[in-house]
Formats: sequence, C-alpha cells, structure tokens
Amino acid sequence: MSDTDLPQPRPVVRLRPKAEARAIRHGFPWVYADELVTDRRTQALTPGTIATLEDAERRPLATVTVNPNSKIIGRVLDRNAEAVIDRAWIAARIARALELRARLFDAPFYRLVHAESDGLPGVIIDRFGDVAVVQPNATWSEAMIEDIAAALTEVTGVTTIVKNGSGRSRSLEGLNEETVVLKGAIAGPIEVPMNGAIYMADVLGGQKTGLFFDQRPNHAFAARLAKGARVLDVFSHVGGFALACLAGGATSALAVDASAAALGLATRGAEAMGQGAQFATRQGDAFATLEALAAEGAQFDLVICDPPAFAPAKPALQAGLRAYERVARLAAPLVAPGGFLTLCSCSHAADLDQFRAASSRGIGRGGRRPQLLHTGYAGPDHPMLPQLAESGYLKALFFRLD
Repeated sequence: MSDTDLPQPRPVVRLRPKAEARAIRHGFPWVYADELVTDRRTQALTPGTIATLEDAERRPLATVTVNPNSKIIGRVLDRNAEAVIDRAWIAARIARALELRARLFDAPFYRLVHAESDGLPGVIIDRFGDVAVVQPNATWSEAMIEDIAAALTEVTGVTTIVKNGSGRSRSLEGLNEETVVLKGAIAGPIEVPMNGAIYMADVLGGQKTGLFFDQRPNHAFAARLAKGARVLDVFSHVGGFALACLAGGATSALAVDASAAALGLATRGAEAMGQGAQFATRQGDAFATLEALAAEGAQFDLVICDPPAFAPAKPALQAGLRAYERVARLAAPLVAPGGFLTLCSCSHAADLDQFRAASSRGIGRGGRRPQLLHTGYAGPDHPMLPQLAESGYLKALFFRLD
C-alpha cells in the first residue's frame, strides 16, 4: 500500500482567542469567518471539506464542514469531534427527522428536513408522497448529494428524487444553479392534499420546491375565518390560502399573482377539489391590482396578502418595511366592515415587532382600526434552533377590521 492509499488525517481548523467557544459547546451551529484562524492551510481547503474544529487552546469542539469562501465559514455537523460523516451518518439524521414527521402528519406531504434544525446544515428536503425534493444549499451537501439521495431512498422509500439547486442561499455559498432529477421521473405537477384542499406542486419548474409547506397552520387558521366569506388571496402562488379557504366553506375566492403558470396550477387545484366555479384568478402586479380593485369598489370578507421576502437581509430592511406598510395600506380598504385581514412576512431581517408595527401603520393609513386576533408561524415540520433567531422567519398576522 502506498502512502497515498493510507487514510489521510482530517484537517483541523481553530477558533481565534476572542471567539466564543462556549456558544459552539451549547449548540450554536455556525462559525463566522472573523471567528476562525484563516491561515494559508485553512484558506486552501476545498469548499465542503470536513474538518475538526478546535478552540483557541486546541481542545476539540466539533466536526464541521468548512467553506473558506463563505461568511459562514464553518457549519457544525456533529458535536462529536471524531464523528464520521458518511452515508450511514446522513441516514441516521434523516431517520430521526422522519420519526418526528410521522408523528405529526398522517400523510407523507411535509418538510422532511429543515437544515440545521434537523442536524443537516444547509439541507432542505420536502416530501411529496413518493417524490422528494432536495435543496443542497451548503457546499458539503453538494459534494455529498449522491450519499444524501441514497440515504433518503433507504430511509423513506421514495422512488423519485429531485435536486433543486436554486436560490439565494446557494449563491452565498458559491454554488451554481441546477435543477435535475437524480432518481426516477417526473410526469407533471404532483397532487398534494393539505387542510382539506388539493394543491398542484410543480417540483421542477415552480418556486422553491414547488409548494410552501410552512404556511400549513396559517392556511388552516384562515380557513376557520372563511366560512361563508368572499376571499381575496394576493401573492397567491398556487392558491395557498385561497384553496384552503374554499375547503373551509368560502363562497368565492379570487387569487392574484404575477405568474400565469402559478395561477394555472391554482386553477387546476380548485377544479380537482370540485370548486372551480367558486374560484377565479387575476394575473398582474399585486400593488397595481390592489389599487384597481379599490377603484372598482370591490369588497371582501377576508383578504390575505402573502408576499415574497421584501427584507431578505439587513440592507433591505427599511425598504422592506415600507413595502409591508404599503401592502397593508392598500389591502385594508378592501376588507368589508367586520371582516378579516391576514398579512404575512417571510423576511429574515424583519422581526415580529417590526413587521407588526409596519402592518399596523399601513392599516391605520388605510383608514381602518385593527384588532389583532392571532399570530401564526411556520408549522412543526419547520423546527427552529433557539440559537438562530432568523429561523423564525415566517410571521402571519390575523386582524379583524372595524
């Protein structure tokens, strides 16, 4: 056996003296670039390299994956500094995630793996029955995508796996965009039952993985308000709130979105539910459509606005808050007296207090007085690490308006 055939020692990376090693010991999952000693050896590591993390006194802390090109230079894979990161290790993490979802849901339609919170940093896996969509948003997961796919098949029995390599997170890691079927085949949109509604998920060409499972509990709460109601769902995507409200007894639902393809899927969902006659769509810019509806004198008993992230990062915060205020200002006059307004944010940079204040200002500027009924968040298939405040990105405010 030659020297090159022998197992190579794992690289070692080390925290700077002023870095907070205690945070890592207590479960914080990231090491920022300014916390790590970035000597020539560290800078030369291939992105996605598995390494041993030590504190400033050279005491082992954890097994990490290193990306010298990212602001998050280290992601904790295992608090055991000698852990072997292989297919069996990945399968154990997926099995633990599956056990939780099997307790929570009676059908296999959910977020199966939610990145750091499920012990697989940067990895998102959404399950659609026998189909799974994997987003490998960290370099280590891109490098080990074949092992992830094999472990996923072994643990869950899914027959089709899609790699969705798109989105802002991958660009921050220096990864290319690529969507490809790794296993099996996709014949078309997938029918997804949820909250009594039927959704059509385009797992190859749709937004994100094709459907937003995180809004499930908020769809359900809105449906409770929708019995006998005229519903307006703005930024509707594939009909998330609108179809749930129809399932909850709404008399009509109008879905507004800029994407004709998304509205087409929403229409197919309504027809699959047998409620195509109660469902209508309007394609166009959301702000312009809200203004046009007001000019037409339109009124609805329940209005929902679920826009994209207006403030995905801190530099966009103030502009994002102004956008949320504008949505509320334009939507409030469309709510019939005593009706309901639901405003959502999926912005990491805007915390709940900031979003609530912007929404309240907008409602007031729209000439209405709000009563806050309920605040909703992502469902339990999107667990959070307490150490990551931004994990609680999704906020849904349910108001009754005078």
